[in-house]
Amino acid sequence: MNQGKFAFAQVSSFLPQRVFDRIVEVYNGNYRVRHFTCWNQMMCMMFGQLCSRESLSDLVISINAHFTKTYHLGFGKGISKANIAKANEIRDWRIYADFAYYLIDQARGCCSSDIDFQVVFKGPVYAFDSTTIDLCLSIFWWAKFRKQKAAIKLHTLYDIKTSIPCFVHVTNGLTNDVNGMDALDYETGSMYIFDRGYVDYKRLFRIDGHEAFFVVRAKRNIRFNRIYSHKCNKVNGVRCDQTIKLSGFYQTRDYPKKMRRVKFYDTENNRMFVFLTNNFDLKAEDIAMLYKHRWKIELFFKWIKQHLKIKSFWGTSANAVKTQLYIAIITYTLVAIIKSKLKIERSNYEIPQILGVSLMDKSPLNELLKNEYPLNENVVDYKQLSIFES
Repeated sequence: MNQGKFAFAQVSSFLPQRVFDRIVEVYNGNYRVRHFTCWNQMMCMMFGQLCSRESLSDLVISINAHFTKTYHLGFGKGISKANIAKANEIRDWRIYADFAYYLIDQARGCCSSDIDFQVVFKGPVYAFDSTTIDLCLSIFWWAKFRKQKAAIKLHTLYDIKTSIPCFVHVTNGLTNDVNGMDALDYETGSMYIFDRGYVDYKRLFRIDGHEAFFVVRAKRNIRFNRIYSHKCNKVNGVRCDQTIKLSGFYQTRDYPKKMRRVKFYDTENNRMFVFLTNNFDLKAEDIAMLYKHRWKIELFFKWIKQHLKIKSFWGTSANAVKTQLYIAIITYTLVAIIKSKLKIERSNYEIPQILGVSLMDKSPLNELLKNEYPLNENVVDYKQLSIFES
């Protein structure tokens, strides 16, 4: 129920502050801090994420424009460019990473499955991929990438059913995509979907060892021996469904067990795809459909780059960059939680756009975000003739 709170204060009320305070105590984040605490820092950064501030100066100007309301918004005292910059520089980024993962667990527990996901699979379904964020080498010298360019990579594990990023690993641009698989803790009974760049048989066999499943697009130079061919319905686009075993010394050593090979023709894009998986129970067309859902993580990368501030950073150190990235994940996850608890029919991508222009509004969130546009009864219908009427 709205009690005259600003929209931003209503949004932040969904955050469990006691949990955050316990995490801060673990890392001693508020040591010798009198006014501008870690919570105040996160509130300021979230405000900048939602209203799309381009720089730290832009953020401070926007906050100080409402200096009489900073207490009610949770910003605390002493809001200045120097204070926020120093906090981003010295306060451990793991505070916000741990809090982000706590919210992720909460979001996955309350968010319903996507209605577009029609494959029958009991366990969680994840897509794993990475995206590169280009940086200036002279400023972000620690983010090694190329001779004249710096960059970081976001290795992300994305829950396809709930549209929630479950794991984010930040590395410099030189890190190979396949090395990001080493940071994953695989869950028994889960499905992991990879693109062709993640074909590493030793790492894929590690997934099989955890009694989990994978679907990966095969490389063209794959060498194998066909053991058995299964019946397939070519009307659905499946060209072949085979049980195979890899050939070659290194491939056999890295993945000694049998594997399933599915060849699928996409009529919409006129392309042929070949998939490898260790799941022999799903239908061949469902294997292809799982890989099609992998595109959701690409849409997620595209959206956060356009609507959240992860391309222009408000600090230059590695700690400041990671702090901003994880607060962006907190913001995205909080939106998903609000959508679920208030039963908002809008997508996770529409809600931040509405909040961005309504942070200082005092309307209740459920009214602000509802997907209804009532007609104005005062508008008179003059029944004007169309210019195309004869």
